Amino acid sequence: MSTSTPKSAWILAGGILFGLFLLGLTLGQSLIRFKEYERTVTVKGLSERNVPADTALWPVTFAASGNELSAVYTQLEKDGVKVRQFLRDKGFKDEEITLSAPNVNDKGQYADDNRGGLRYYATQTATVYTKNIDLVRAMNTQIAELGKQGVGVGGGYQSTDYQFSGLNALKPQMIEEATRNARQVAQKFAEDSNSKLGKIKSASQGQFSLEARDANTPHIKAVRVVATVEYYLSD
Repeated sequence: MSTSTPKSAWILAGGILFGLFLLGLTLGQSLIRFKEYERTVTVKGLSERNVPADTALWPVTFAASGNELSAVYTQLEKDGVKVRQFLRDKGFKDEEITLSAPNVNDKGQYADDNRGGLRYYATQTATVYTKNIDLVRAMNTQIAELGKQGVGVGGGYQSTDYQFSGLNALKPQMIEEATRNARQVAQKFAEDSNSKLGKIKSASQGQFSLEARDANTPHIKAVRVVATVEYYLSD
């Protein structure tokens, strides 16, 4: 048996150990770089707009009551004509006015509900669907004119629903603004922590919210979106 065999074995073993050493060193450096690269900061950016509503749904509910159902229906029919004419006179178009079916409550169905008073109570609603927001708002001080005509306005209160249909046109610029604001926050964080701001690791856009700016101005809508962005940081 050759004496060179142990020597070859030692050389081979040494080479393997050296190779493992280099591999470990390389993996260690890669791990360090990976961990450094994985340093991140997550920030949120906000974009808001106040926009005027462009559509209004205004319900005008009126009521009639009596002991004879036919008389109640007759009264509602007459009042419906007055309401429609009133709305026309104020400037609303015929196609903007929709009259609902009457809703009748018969107290005679319940023994305890018909102790005095009138048996039938009915309501009907004329709904105005219009883009004339200013005209709808002006009606708050003029609706009482129907009462002077003998129309029982206000049976079953329903508030005016103001809507905004231009959200899709606002979305691109608001998303851009929210993302830009998020980057500004991240940049400030990086500067304060003596780091450099890197690329975006992940980003998500919250849902757009659309609601009245406040209880006193339901015709002005607040549009809001939040963008959440995660950035890489480096030294």
